Amino acid sequence: MSEPLILIVDDEEHIRKIMSIMLGKKGYACRLAASGAEALDALSQESFDAVLTDLHMPGLDGLGLLAKIKEMAPELVVIVVTAFATMETAILAMKAGAYDYIAKPFNEDEMVLVLEKALERGRLVTENRRLKREMGERLDSGVFLGQSQAMKNVFALIAKVADTKATVLITGESGTGKELAAQSIHRHGPRKEKPFVAVNCGAIPANLMESEFFGHVKGAFTGADRAKEGLLAEADGGTLFLDEVTELPLDTQVKFLRALQEEEIRRVGENFSRRVDLRVLAATNRNLSEEVAQGRFREDLYYRLNVIRLKMPPLRERAEDIPLLANHFLAEAVKKNQLPSKSLSPAALRILATQTFSGNVRALKNVLEQAAIMSDGPVIGPQDLPFDRPSAPPEAGLTLSLPSDWVDMKMALKEVTRVTEEILIKRALELKNNNQSRAAELLGLSRRALITKIQTYGLGRGRAKVVDPG
Repeated sequence: MSEPLILIVDDEEHIRKIMSIMLGKKGYACRLAASGAEALDALSQESFDAVLTDLHMPGLDGLGLLAKIKEMAPELVVIVVTAFATMETAILAMKAGAYDYIAKPFNEDEMVLVLEKALERGRLVTENRRLKREMGERLDSGVFLGQSQAMKNVFALIAKVADTKATVLITGESGTGKELAAQSIHRHGPRKEKPFVAVNCGAIPANLMESEFFGHVKGAFTGADRAKEGLLAEADGGTLFLDEVTELPLDTQVKFLRALQEEEIRRVGENFSRRVDLRVLAATNRNLSEEVAQGRFREDLYYRLNVIRLKMPPLRERAEDIPLLANHFLAEAVKKNQLPSKSLSPAALRILATQTFSGNVRALKNVLEQAAIMSDGPVIGPQDLPFDRPSAPPEAGLTLSLPSDWVDMKMALKEVTRVTEEILIKRALELKNNNQSRAAELLGLSRRALITKIQTYGLGRGRAKVVDPG
């Protein structure tokens, strides 16, 4: 990471130089401005991490500069510097949006401490805003669209647990939306304004685990040239999401369990503990009970995490959601790649509905983006889908022979309805592996109504008149 860039604003040259020297020794880069106008000019040209400004300056004073900064960059942290005689003005400045104040005469330690806290706060605000933006984008990306019973069950469970502090273990195959489920739990709960800190446990080197999770003090080990807050401290008041939790080494599991039980953390090199208030959500695509049985995951931590279990269904168990998802992902791909409007043909939708998608929703999204880019016309057909097959299947249809002496329209329409219902019922049962409840849901019927029709049409015994080329 590059060194933080600080803008120092004071009309007295020796004050600017002193502050610059003090901060330079601590690893900060500084820019100097002799007035509020110079400061605004500097702010228009560079991106700063913090501003240190005197309150009493000729022309645009500190309060006026603060107001301008809040218009230009509302999240930029501003620290005001003031003489003891103007403390009341400093308080006014804090009410107007300043992060803190430093009283003259100031010392180096005080200035650095206030600045470090201000920068940490600014970083957390920026990160939290980024995560919220990403969460909003991803929740709107279609992954959490669904009308299937499987997804209705997911939504219901999230609604039940969101307002609690219960630890939730989210399981499911890769690409089913486990992190989205965690974000949704956080977003719908009382901690939604606090940080959501997501950690991929498999992406942290084993030798850095303790420092990353718990933080360290300056000089705690070689290379620790400054203090660092850990991920648990960053999530204080909010939610910590542990993705791929089975990747945690056993020694880290012990320390993490203790932190969860006692709600306390101790940075590496520190001799005292600090309280933390956080909610923990964890996710894995492995069988965690099997990991416990094999000795790769601690049983006590397993029970601590597995208070509530949320299983994200694979796409093959919610195939009725595929048309909804596919159309959404297609619109998203068209917009993202600035393509002309496109749609999916019924045949293409049928092919999508029969795919297994080993990568689940993520794989479906990739298929639609590829089809949107590679297809030439406004309608995406079977030939535009990136699946290996000798040729696209024909449009599904039906063949119906009516006796030559039939002229009664009502009788003919009744026969068409009967044949069509048989075809659709057969197709639904095949798609749902003869699960009558799921087939009924797909057809928009009650299970009782479906069973009645199966019995009425004698399905399973075969009917020669029915031909379903699709």
